[in-house]
Amino acid sequence: MNTADQYLKAIYLIQEQADGPASTGDIADSLDVSPASANEMIGKLEERNLAEHEKYKGVELTDDGIIRARDALSTYCIIQRFLVNVLGVEDFREEAGDLEAVIDDTVADRLDTIIDRKAECPDCFDPETDACSCLEAAFDGAD
Repeated sequence: MNTADQYLKAIYLIQEQADGPASTGDIADSLDVSPASANEMIGKLEERNLAEHEKYKGVELTDDGIIRARDALSTYCIIQRFLVNVLGVEDFREEAGDLEAVIDDTVADRLDTIIDRKAECPDCFDPETDACSCLEAAFDGAD
């Protein structure tokens, strides 16, 4: 997953929670980047027809952007479930965040065969806990 996918995932989750456009500030906060960096990447996503940004209203993903964001979110869930259910990693959120930028579709597909992903993925993802709800191990929702 590349940086653009991380932005798409963040925008998608913010849109879902807000039931509307994602603000640049919320996107920057979600990714722990500056608003200027967020604006720069949003511009690149617009150039690729993955997002539409209307000044003072926010950012909305196009249909292609939504598809790519859901794919990125599925990969994130796969990584989390592999870390928890197979490897028993306690600090899975941080590890998954680090790994999502370097795991490609081929590796994600292979991990998917190990965890037996559910059909509801990525709707299984809970933004409040930043975790897939299909995790086998109990966790407290906060680090």
